[in-house]
Amino acid sequence: MPQEAVLTMIIQAIVVVAVVFSCFAGLTVIERKLIGRFQARRGPNRAGPFGLLQPLADIGKLTFKEDFVPAGANRWVFRLAPMVPLIAAVAALSLIPFGGVHDWFGHTITFYGTDLNVGVLVMLALSSLGFYGLMLGGWASGNKYSLLGAARNAAQLVSYEVAMGLSIVGVVMISQSLSLVEIANDQASGLWYILVQPVAFVVFMIAAFAETNRTPFDLGEAESELIAGYNLEYGSVKFAMFLAAEYVAMIIISAFAATLFLGGPNGPWLPGFIWLGIKVGALLFIFIWVRATLPRFRYDRLMKFGWKVLIPVSMANIIITAVVVGTVFAD
Repeated sequence: MPQEAVLTMIIQAIVVVAVVFSCFAGLTVIERKLIGRFQARRGPNRAGPFGLLQPLADIGKLTFKEDFVPAGANRWVFRLAPMVPLIAAVAALSLIPFGGVHDWFGHTITFYGTDLNVGVLVMLALSSLGFYGLMLGGWASGNKYSLLGAARNAAQLVSYEVAMGLSIVGVVMISQSLSLVEIANDQASGLWYILVQPVAFVVFMIAAFAETNRTPFDLGEAESELIAGYNLEYGSVKFAMFLAAEYVAMIIISAFAATLFLGGPNGPWLPGFIWLGIKVGALLFIFIWVRATLPRFRYDRLMKFGWKVLIPVSMANIIITAVVVGTVFAD
């Protein structure tokens, strides 16, 4: 590969990672302010104008807190566990198409890291990999409550990962591709897949809440039952890494959903990355809205909902889609 192309890829990666982590910091403030409005209170308003410096205050507070490893913990795994979900979330960024191919100042710039012909499968694999960090962190802590939280995460991953994978099959059958770039390009005509796969979109978004360990599916860290769950023994920077991984995963899964169902970067007049940002912002608002509205599920009901509702609905959607797609191609 030419040296210039390598340099371009490195610059692109740095820019994308910097933008996403900046969005993570802003998202923490936006979420707290929105939840405050939902609950008839103000939210953060002390650190900086309108509370905009609250992320810096949080980072400073966590950085100077005591960082310790419990006596009964597996030290190496305990230290490495917070890095796994963060690395998986950042790696998934390379698969999201933020736009097409453009020529700027004589240079060809692609607004995506890589176009894999199995991009959907790799994205699902990376989203699953993030859960391993939560499970390893709970196991390595040497705490029974942390271990219970990790076990809950493992069972939750299996049930909702199946539903999420099945919800995507309809999109893949219509697009006839597993490449995220091709799926986005297929919707460039304006026919977004949410219009022909609304059930799949709803199932995907419900599973996305479980994938990102968000309310009402945050049973791995239920403070009323497990004190804090898998991250009970974590503090300081390690806790901040788990927190960052959760919010970055929210951004990635929203971008994944926007690519599959909402046309990705396609839209009139504005550049593609702005359209993708608008769609991701709308989906993130849904994440926050649900957190402020719904109570946490009881664990047995969470599992029943995954196995007895989402998976059968996804299977029925696949059968119907297969019949329709087969009829169209037959004609």
